Amino acid sequence: MPTLPYIPEYITVHLGPPDSDAENVTVPFLDYISNVASSEIYPTWPENALRANIYAQISYALNRIYTEYYRSRGYDFDITNSTTVDQSFVNGRDIFENISRLTGELFDDYIRRQGNIEPLFAQYCDGIEVTCEGLSQWGSVALAQNGRTPYEILTNYYGNDIDIVRGAPVMGITASLPENPLRLGSAGSDVRQIQVRLNRISDNYPSIPKIALADGIFSYDTESAVKSFQEIFGLTPDGIVGPATWYKIQIIFNSVKKLADLNSEGITSDEIAGVTFPYPEFGDRGLAVRNLQYYLDYLSRFYTAIPPVAMDGIFGEGTRSAVIALQKEFGLPANGVVDADTWNTMYDAYLGIIEQFEGKLGEGDMIPFPGVIIRLGSESPAVALIQRYLNTIADTYTEIPKINPTGYFGTMTQNAVIAFQRTFGLPDNGIIDASTWDEIMSIYSDLQGSTRLGEGQYPGYEVGA
Repeated sequence: MPTLPYIPEYITVHLGPPDSDAENVTVPFLDYISNVASSEIYPTWPENALRANIYAQISYALNRIYTEYYRSRGYDFDITNSTTVDQSFVNGRDIFENISRLTGELFDDYIRRQGNIEPLFAQYCDGIEVTCEGLSQWGSVALAQNGRTPYEILTNYYGNDIDIVRGAPVMGITASLPENPLRLGSAGSDVRQIQVRLNRISDNYPSIPKIALADGIFSYDTESAVKSFQEIFGLTPDGIVGPATWYKIQIIFNSVKKLADLNSEGITSDEIAGVTFPYPEFGDRGLAVRNLQYYLDYLSRFYTAIPPVAMDGIFGEGTRSAVIALQKEFGLPANGVVDADTWNTMYDAYLGIIEQFEGKLGEGDMIPFPGVIIRLGSESPAVALIQRYLNTIADTYTEIPKINPTGYFGTMTQNAVIAFQRTFGLPDNGIIDASTWDEIMSIYSDLQGSTRLGEGQYPGYEVGA
């Protein structure tokens, strides 16, 4: 689902029940609301009753769009005109003049619960032939005749804890599905979104393990939670979040939160908070640059066109030259700018190389970074390896505490990593990224008296020209 609600420029309406073979029509959202209002309420009603009903109709439709209620289920529309599940929409009907004026004023406003983000699923009914928990359309007329304002009418039915959001932005509908599948090594706001959703879903399905940190980093604990979710809901348990898994997570999240319910649990601002991982730029210094340099330098051993790079954390001319060489090697614009295409191409090339080494390198070798950030909650053989290496390093550097090599990255491992980082002048964030991994390998290698593998020892060395 989108992070914040907005008013769509257009909405696609299915002219029948969801599973029918009825026609779809795409109309401007303003025209849709004007049509619904003209189909469901009488233009002769008091204006305050009309306004209250239009607010409810807008919020109902926006809830369907915001939660991708139909799109996430594989339908090619946003809402139906079936009054058993949605609002009345009569394609091609005339619009009442005063209704058109009011919807033109109100179409970018909607109702939400205080503290929640999503538009309220503002259930309503006529109040005579059909009654429901939400707004009574004929009841709203009586309240308006008694001098109630639109807000007072709405609070009478939906409670005092609602707000009317005014002037929401207008934009085209965009699907929430990420451009690329999410998997080990992915990072960003889309990853954080599935982490938050899976943690909430696990309250209802406790066999799904909790993700220790919803930090936008797709590490081993996130993969484990994804696999468990996929197994429970009949999907291929590959730990990869493609379209089927993404939308199934959304459907189950919406269900356990009861977002298509008048008394939903709601979505808070913390649950949609994003994270950013900016790509390093020329002139930058720091950890992000060191990680970039690690990948570039590693690739330089297999692609002779890419020059070696010093891991000094400074994005200078040497690093830019290596970036340009990488871009030329893979047919990208050779501008020295690290954008998403450059980073992903570099990362995929790196993964392609290290996959050749799986199971072929042993302790004492300079084992390459697995390409997955390791942090609190991670569990894998790579964690156990790092724990053993840190214990060996701790024999010499006693300020680093020893830990049990269980393969699980708990708080004791985190403390040991922080102590290592402080000892060797790295940012002490307790996370093992490419820079920290490389430093651990280097220190361990020095203490063991071993050296880097020679180029000829790498299987499949002839990767690039």
